[in-house]
Amino acid sequence: MSISSNSRLGRRTPRLLLASAAIAVPALIAPAGVGHAATLSPAAAPAGLVADSAAADLNNPRKKDIAMQLVSSAENSSLDWKAQYKYIEDIGDGRGYTAGIIGFCSGTGDMLDLVELYARRKPGNVLARYLPALRKVDGTASHKGLDPNYTKDWKTAAKDTAFQQAQHDERDRVYFNPAVSQAKKDGLRALGQFVYYDAIVMHGDGTNPQSFSAIRKNALKKAKPPAQGGDETKYLHAFLDARKVAMKAEEAHEDTSRVDTAQRVFLNKGNLDLDTPLSWKVYGDSFKIS
Repeated sequence: MSISSNSRLGRRTPRLLLASAAIAVPALIAPAGVGHAATLSPAAAPAGLVADSAAADLNNPRKKDIAMQLVSSAENSSLDWKAQYKYIEDIGDGRGYTAGIIGFCSGTGDMLDLVELYARRKPGNVLARYLPALRKVDGTASHKGLDPNYTKDWKTAAKDTAFQQAQHDERDRVYFNPAVSQAKKDGLRALGQFVYYDAIVMHGDGTNPQSFSAIRKNALKKAKPPAQGGDETKYLHAFLDARKVAMKAEEAHEDTSRVDTAQRVFLNKGNLDLDTPLSWKVYGDSFKIS
């Protein structure tokens, strides 16, 4: 069952592999270098897995923050996802500018939706002038009408809490809420909810063979989710297998470490509630949430 009418496909390209710009990291987080762990360490973290309240639900604020850190580790080589409000660049994947906390793209429609929402909430903002150009470049890699000042103005807008909130709301509407909703219908706990979320962030949804819905459909051919009487672990392995096939179908996604050395690691440990501590690797970098 499709959880979104979004027809974007293969929309994500790991920024770590394409960008060398340093990401601002707050003092609480140690930066992640190759072979060195990035660690978010709350004071007096208890030993063993930390079970949060509403542990099985990614809507729990703590769980949702963990999900955002996991995505940011793959997209930005940083756990500090809130530092990405101002992020914007063309990463050469044919989708124009990629920007913000979830990688809104000028060529895939979600950036246009975001800027339109911001304009409705705050008319006359610094990005509103670019709406005609964003409508024209939608579906293309073009920057026509955006250069030379769009990136500078995006970074200015990123300081505005209204724009930050708009990024949150569009992330939830287009990606987080549909993914978590479908995962709950399938009887999946927090890890499965995150697995769905990360997949829809990278692949978008729709009828394309590499879309989230196609990945789920292929997984269902191999195993049943808990809601259909199946084993949760077996089903998630089937989903991750199907996702790897989709990733390898596009050159930009050939590195499958966000599945192999992150999500599959949690699954093999039986951590279906995505409880902390969590340790994983993405693109050779090591991360830890205590």
